[in-house]
Amino acid sequence: MVKRIKLRTLFIGGLFLLFFIIIISRLFWYQVWNRDFWLDLAQATWSTEQEIPAKRGTIYDKNGEVLAMDAPAYNVVLNPKVIQTLRTNEKLVEKHIDVERLIVEKLHEVLGKPESELYELARKKRDSGEYHIYREVRKEGWMIEQEPYDELNAFIQEKEDEWKVNDIGLYLLKDTKRFYAKNNLAAHVLGYMNKENEPVGGIESQFNSMLQGKPGSIQYDKDRQGTKLPTASEVYTPAEDGKNLYLTIDATIQQYIQEAITGVYERYSPYSISVIAADPKTGDVLGMANLPTYDPNKYWEAATDLRNFYNPAIMSTYEPGSTFKIVTLAASVQEGVFDPNETYKSGSIVAGGRPIRDHNHVGWGTITYLEGLKRSSNVAFVKLGFEKLREDQFKSYIDNFGFGEKTGIELPGENAGKIHFQYAADIAAATYGHGQLTVTPIQQIMAVSAVANGGKLMVPHIVKKVEDSQTGEVQERAPEVVREVLKPEMAKQVSEYLEQVVADQQIGTGKAAYIEGYRVAGKTGTALKVIDGGYDTTRAVVSFIGYAPVEDPRIAVLVVVDDPKDYYEGGGFVAPVIFKEIVSKSLRYMGVPTSHQSGDEVDHRDGQAVTLATTPNVQGLKPDAAKQKLAEKGIVFETVGSGNEVKRQYPEPGTKLAVGQRVYLLTQEPSQLKLPNLTGKSLRDVVELASLLQWEVKAEGEGYVTEYAISTKNNTKVVYVKLKPKIP
Repeated sequence: MVKRIKLRTLFIGGLFLLFFIIIISRLFWYQVWNRDFWLDLAQATWSTEQEIPAKRGTIYDKNGEVLAMDAPAYNVVLNPKVIQTLRTNEKLVEKHIDVERLIVEKLHEVLGKPESELYELARKKRDSGEYHIYREVRKEGWMIEQEPYDELNAFIQEKEDEWKVNDIGLYLLKDTKRFYAKNNLAAHVLGYMNKENEPVGGIESQFNSMLQGKPGSIQYDKDRQGTKLPTASEVYTPAEDGKNLYLTIDATIQQYIQEAITGVYERYSPYSISVIAADPKTGDVLGMANLPTYDPNKYWEAATDLRNFYNPAIMSTYEPGSTFKIVTLAASVQEGVFDPNETYKSGSIVAGGRPIRDHNHVGWGTITYLEGLKRSSNVAFVKLGFEKLREDQFKSYIDNFGFGEKTGIELPGENAGKIHFQYAADIAAATYGHGQLTVTPIQQIMAVSAVANGGKLMVPHIVKKVEDSQTGEVQERAPEVVREVLKPEMAKQVSEYLEQVVADQQIGTGKAAYIEGYRVAGKTGTALKVIDGGYDTTRAVVSFIGYAPVEDPRIAVLVVVDDPKDYYEGGGFVAPVIFKEIVSKSLRYMGVPTSHQSGDEVDHRDGQAVTLATTPNVQGLKPDAAKQKLAEKGIVFETVGSGNEVKRQYPEPGTKLAVGQRVYLLTQEPSQLKLPNLTGKSLRDVVELASLLQWEVKAEGEGYVTEYAISTKNNTKVVYVKLKPKIP
């Protein structure tokens, strides 16, 4: 018995010893061997870290007007547990107050969220069967603005007082959201921040790392309730706010653009309209707009059609049509193969094994290359680019002007276009902007800017400078030249030829872009759309590209209207009209003086001041020198005769010219000259020319000459003309 007791005591003592050894071993393991691990785990339990959000940088226009900034916003949150508890509150039930229904109806009224979805949120339970205490009202109640916040906040205060409770289960949590101060102004340039605070498109996306900054943090020790311990130390890392961006966009010019295209879009319902305005000297984009568009503040409302978010100005490629003739013209002038007085037979030509026709199919007979430019003759440019320049030379100018490669503008999604010449016919078609050649609007505006600025191809830019909001340090970008594509004197000649396309109010295809008092250079374009593998003659991309004033270009503008309805009834002529409205307003806004000298006479027509140019004296000059002098004043001229000196001019020197009135230069004596082709001329021009050449005029009808015949009666030379109004 005693022995058994001793054994039991020994066994129990052994167990206690074993347990003691195990405990000591574990304590050694935790407190000595793995001390660092458990200390870190403990610190994680009593320590907390809070993120300090960084303020997103503000986006300004070039003049400091705010385009995008952070602004207060609020998130709507429901507490189903509180709502359902109040719903069973005896006092409220006695008064027939249904808390859930009243909250749902108010949120539906203010936010527009379906009531069925709101009821589902207000009754949301966990897997355990308990009601949730935090449910966000997405997406209608996320990042709401001040007006709905004020209405909901007043509702909360009213119901808390009425129901005599401190919490009705509806909360408005303060946050910040991106605010676009001018609504849809420059939407495709800016992009937007979605409700998940992620950048989408435009500057917001392209410069996100610069705009968003870096969040900071604060770390400290806390008790079980989360309250900071009074003796705890803090580790504070300040937030770095995002940098501010100043764009090259001018909000006023941007507004002019959007106003000009809105009316055309509503009337002609095109697939899209794109406009780019640029400073040709620097490559700065002054305005960029497209329709259809969207409001970045309410981007979700435009989500029914993804076209609203597409930026055709840099993403779309298309056959440019006759605006591309500027490249062919520039190459021809630079290489010395463009003689404005040389003649050719218009109408049609076979090139690369295919027939090519002028846009009126029959042409205008034998005309000069300058007239061919004014009339936008396809045949003229096929002869210049295909026959005179040849493929290698022509292709080198296309490359030098930047086509077939991205321009490098600071916006996402830029397209490079396509140049794919496989057959000789492809080269011929490209000379007038068709065939295996597609370009982007941003490429075209930079190419024509190179002509305007004296021959330098610039890199287009949309960001002017970057400002550090904390230090005030500013980094400003300088203009960038890609390469010289034309000699300055050659670029000047090209500008003067393009000016004739606009200034000639009888035959210039760009005459609708004429601006009183300013010298404007430009070119129209019409590219038939390819439908089911073939060109559809009833549908087209119509465009106009130009700049002003010619003597010191301050603004270049490209207008592209894709597939306007009623193309033949007027939709095909909208591009130069849009250009005129934008440029005329912009020149006045920028304070650009008129092109004519201060001594010119000012007439007043329809309530507008119209500057009348005075004809300079060019008699006795060589024809080229005379034309140069007239071109510098934006005066339309026509040479009659083949002599090497201007014998006479009409009107006489010092005459005040009406808008679009031309000056005739006679290089031979009138008796030695034949009457030139009168088809398409106005009665005024016919009378002036006939008087100069000592012919008598007999006219029938009004408008422009459609037919004419000549005869001699009693030693008097008589020309009989039939006139009809010009139909677009």
